[in-house]
Amino acid sequence: MKPVCLVIGAGAGIGGNVAKRFARDGYHACLCRRSDEEGLAKLVSEIEAEGGEATGFILNAIEEGSIEERVTQIEKEIGPIEVAVFNLGAQIGDRNLQATSYKAFEMGWRLACFGLFRLASVVTPKMEERGKGTILVTSATAAVRGNKGQHSHAAAMGGRRMLCQSLNAEFGPKGIHIAHIIIDGAVDAPDTLGKMLGPERFQELRETKGMEHDGLMLPTKIADTYYHLAQQHRSAWSHEVDMRSFSDMAWWNH
Repeated sequence: MKPVCLVIGAGAGIGGNVAKRFARDGYHACLCRRSDEEGLAKLVSEIEAEGGEATGFILNAIEEGSIEERVTQIEKEIGPIEVAVFNLGAQIGDRNLQATSYKAFEMGWRLACFGLFRLASVVTPKMEERGKGTILVTSATAAVRGNKGQHSHAAAMGGRRMLCQSLNAEFGPKGIHIAHIIIDGAVDAPDTLGKMLGPERFQELRETKGMEHDGLMLPTKIADTYYHLAQQHRSAWSHEVDMRSFSDMAWWNH
């Protein structure tokens, strides 16, 4: 039975490529996404075409019990979850305070913080029994810097970062590696940046900044870092990593 890499938030960008990277090295990739069965099936087929093993699930992470039931089913029917990747976004767009409804603000928290809390609550007991495991959490610049119009996102991602720290404090000594990964730049991903900008603006950005210019972060290269983090020896674990293109100014220099 192969170890499992569970990816919650497996779109065509970071999540899907992380799943591919782990499957390439012997993990059974379990890909979960909220919608787009066709896109999910395509990712699974691509992994299988490379000789890997993968299973796809449509998962509404906000729905009560959805994460808990999926983790339990995977552990029972597929294999032990050795690596859990929490890759759900919580970006609702640029909104001033009065345009940020209570519902929108709470939605950011439910996706960014409560979803991770629920995943950790159900998967850490299983990892603790085995004495090992890794939880990799995708985060954003908003986790360390709150900008105008980003009330929901900054609060949600800041909370996610602190939750990672408290989880690390409790479970690190028990052999469970918690890593918080700040994506401090634009990712060349059609499911996220592409949808935000629209196809024409996205392609224009790719041609002027991305592609051979390497100014957009490539999901395949990001995935290599995720895999490296999961393979680190416990005498030299990284808890927080931030990543950006070589040409981007770091968040603390802005």
